[in-house]
Amino acid sequence: MSDFFFALTPEAVLDAVEAGGYEPTGHVTPLTCLENRVFDVRLEGGEHVVAKFYRPGRWSREAILEEHAFLGELLDAEIPVCAPLAFADGETLHTREDIHYAVWPRTGGRAPDEFSDEQIDVVGRLLARIHNVGAVMDAPHRPQLDAAVVRNALEVLEATFLPPECARRYAQAVDEVARLYADWSQGVPLHRIHGDCHVGNLLRGSEGWFFLDFDDFLVGPAVHDVWMLLPGRDAEGVRQRERLVAAYRQFRPFEASWLRLVEPLRAFRFVWYAAWIARRWEDPAFPDAFPHFGSPSYWEDETRDLEEQLARLLRGVDELPAGCTPSEPEEPELSNEDIFWDL
Repeated sequence: MSDFFFALTPEAVLDAVEAGGYEPTGHVTPLTCLENRVFDVRLEGGEHVVAKFYRPGRWSREAILEEHAFLGELLDAEIPVCAPLAFADGETLHTREDIHYAVWPRTGGRAPDEFSDEQIDVVGRLLARIHNVGAVMDAPHRPQLDAAVVRNALEVLEATFLPPECARRYAQAVDEVARLYADWSQGVPLHRIHGDCHVGNLLRGSEGWFFLDFDDFLVGPAVHDVWMLLPGRDAEGVRQRERLVAAYRQFRPFEASWLRLVEPLRAFRFVWYAAWIARRWEDPAFPDAFPHFGSPSYWEDETRDLEEQLARLLRGVDELPAGCTPSEPEEPELSNEDIFWDL
């Protein structure tokens, strides 16, 4: 990990933005972000941009450029997304002290507290259009969402924070979830998707809805973006998801059988989220953000939640309402008053 990344100063941020051909005034404000380092920078003339410094060692230059290319394709298709701006040399990615960084337009808006049916229709059609573009090209430098993802996350936890008293139970649950997903996902098409498509990454501003933060985009099944947008497992949550899928089908096919993957994908999220914290524990921001992580009570709760989720799967998805999902693990509260670049 680069010391430069941990100790990014306003002066370093301004120098990087200026080196790209912009004229900052000297006003810099850090924005809420755990994975990367993100700053609001005011330019001469009053315009604001967002300087994003990518966490070193996470993505290769090629992988980041695939993110930028995907966003460019979406803009060309007139899909409302937040895409990086070009530097003076025409590039969208520069590097300083081994840290890749980009400059983005500052976007306003708020994440929805809840959706009306009409809003669900709009978002469903937008998501289908994103996936239509995502299916056109591959992303060879991006991860693929498959059973190996959760098994790799388990290896991280076993090597770091998973205590012996929970390790066997936790690992058995992960192995069984991975096995079920590998079986149930056979034949489900994969293509470029948002990857972290929760409501915090969908904002509504003066010009309507738009998606942001494709930092986690990967190659995976369409249903992963669908369930993350509407994760509720009660009757209303199921109804809303069915409405979203109906709107989605106006622009792109969506097989009802794909909803079977909602439950194992939610279990993946349990494990991946814990592994993400474990991987980042050396970052000073993470112990402050997750003070209970790694405690005996934390792992007992995580293990029990995962076992309960597995029990739902083993009872059979056919016994459950289509697309139902369990409650989501607790995540840090981030303000929508600022631009939200969570991961």
